[in-house]
Amino acid sequence: MARKGVQLDRETMSCSICLDLLKDPVAIPCGHSYCMNCIKSFWDEDKEKEIHSCPQCRQTFTQRPVLVKNTMLAVLLEELKKTGLQAAPADLCYAGPEDVSCDICTGRKLKAIKSCLVCLISFCEKHLQPHFESPAYEKHKLVDPSKKLQENICSRHDEMFCRTDQQCICYLCSVDEHKGHNTVSAAAERTERQRELEVNVKELQQEVEAINRSADKAVEDNEKIFTELIRLIQKSRSDLRQQVRSQQETEVSRVKELQEKMEQEITELKRKDAELKKLSHTEDHTQFLHNYPSLSALSESTSSINIRPLRYFEDVTAAVSELRDKLQVVLREKWTNVSLTVTEVDVLLPQPEPKTRAGFLRYSHEITLDPNTAHRRLLLSEGDRKATLMSQHQSSSNSLHHFLTVYADIYNRCWQVLSRESLTGRCYWEVEWRGEGVDVAVAYKNISREGLSNECRFGYNDKSWALRCNNNISGPESSRVGVYLDHSAGILSFYSISETMTLLHRVQTTFTQPLYAGLWPFLVLEALLRSVNSNRKVII
Repeated sequence: MARKGVQLDRETMSCSICLDLLKDPVAIPCGHSYCMNCIKSFWDEDKEKEIHSCPQCRQTFTQRPVLVKNTMLAVLLEELKKTGLQAAPADLCYAGPEDVSCDICTGRKLKAIKSCLVCLISFCEKHLQPHFESPAYEKHKLVDPSKKLQENICSRHDEMFCRTDQQCICYLCSVDEHKGHNTVSAAAERTERQRELEVNVKELQQEVEAINRSADKAVEDNEKIFTELIRLIQKSRSDLRQQVRSQQETEVSRVKELQEKMEQEITELKRKDAELKKLSHTEDHTQFLHNYPSLSALSESTSSINIRPLRYFEDVTAAVSELRDKLQVVLREKWTNVSLTVTEVDVLLPQPEPKTRAGFLRYSHEITLDPNTAHRRLLLSEGDRKATLMSQHQSSSNSLHHFLTVYADIYNRCWQVLSRESLTGRCYWEVEWRGEGVDVAVAYKNISREGLSNECRFGYNDKSWALRCNNNISGPESSRVGVYLDHSAGILSFYSISETMTLLHRVQTTFTQPLYAGLWPFLVLEALLRSVNSNRKVII
C-alpha cells in the first residue's frame, strides 16, 4: 500500500510533457503544472500562433502566460525526493529504436499504445486519455501503433472528394460510408474546379469586353442617328425660314407695286378731277363734248386693282405646330419601345427556369395569330387567338370531285400559322388543344411556307422547333401545353400543365433571329377521308 501511495504521488508530481518529475515547476493559468523548460519548448514550437494552449486541457490563452517558478511545489518535490520519490527508472515504457514513439511527448518519448487515423499521430497512454474523455474525439478511429501511418494514409487523408455528396472525405470514408460513390482526389477536384473558374472568369471577361464594345458601338451609332435627325430638322427649319422669307419678299414687292400703282392712279384721278372741274365750268360746248369722253374713260382704270381678304403666314405656323404634335406622339410611342429594348438587355448569366406555373406566368406573353401566314383551311377566331382546322362539307353529289379537291388542298401547303408578335427575351404562353393533335412550335419569320417539304414543316429544319401533342404524349394526361422561351440563353421548354408543371422536352441552342409562335393542327389522311361527307374541325 505504501508503494502504491508513492507511485500515485509520482504521477501527481510528474510533468505531462516529459513524463518525469517536475523540474523548476511552473503553473499556468488553467492550474496545470509543467517543467519550465518543457512548457517553454512546447510553446516555442508554434511561435507563429498568436494563441497558446494547455497541452492537457487545451484551454487557450490569447497572450502567452508569464512563467514564474512555483516555489512551494519545488520545495514539496524536494521533500518527496528525500522520502524515496525518484525519477521514473529507465524501463520498457520509453520508446526504443524499433518502437512507435508518442508524437506528443517532448524530450525522451514514451512508447505509443495507439495511433489515430484521424489525427494521424500516435499516442502514449497518458496523451491518449483525451480521446477517451472528450466528446470531440468520438469519431476518431484508433488502431495499433504504426510507423507507416503517414505513408499509408496521410498522402490520401482529407484529399478525397465525393462528387456524389459534394463534400470532402478521407480515404477511409471512400471505402466505407462513400463506397460506390463518384470519388476523386481533392487535388483533381480542385484542379477541375479551378479550370472551370478560369474558364468562367475568361468568359465573363469576354462578356465584359463584348458589353463594352456593344455599348460603345450603340452610343456611337445612336449619336450618328440623332445627329442625322437633328441635321434633318435643322435643314427643314432653314429651308422653311428661307421659303418664308422668299415668299415675304415676293408678297411685299407685289404689295409695294400695287401701292405705287394706286398712288399713281390717285394722282391721275386728282388730275382728272381737276380737269373735270375745269371742264364743267367751260362755256364752250364744243370743247366740253370733245374732252369729256377721254376723261370719262380714264376714270375707269381704278377697277384693275383687286382688293381681297388678306392671308399672312399664320397657316404656316399652324402646319409646323401640327407637325410638332405628330412628332411628339410618334416619339412618345416609339421612345417607349426604345427604352424597353434597352432595359431588356440581359448580359448576366441565364436566369434559372421557373419551377411553378405562377413563376412561368411572370413572363406571360399574349399571342395572336397572323391571318397572312395561315393556311386557307385554318379558320381564325376569338380575336385571332383560336385556330380551327376546317373540312368543309359541300352539297355537290360528286363525292369523288370533293375528295380530289380536298386531296389537292392537302398537298398545297402545310396547315400552319404563325403569330403576329415576334418573341425575344423571356416569354411564356400556353396552348390548349382538342382533336387529333397539334404541333406547337416556334419558327423564324423567313421559314418556307409553300409546299410540304421539310423546309416548310415545323420542327424539320434549322428554322423551327416543335413538339407534337397528341393523346400519346408522355407525361400526365393534359390538353394544355406551356411553352417557355429564354431567347438570349437559347432555351426552349415545353411543359404539360395539370396540377403540376411536367417537363416534356427542352431545346438548348442558339437563336439568331426573333422567333414567332406557330401551330400546326393535323388530321391523319385516313381520318380525313372518312369525313369527306361531314363537317369536321380541330380547335386549337
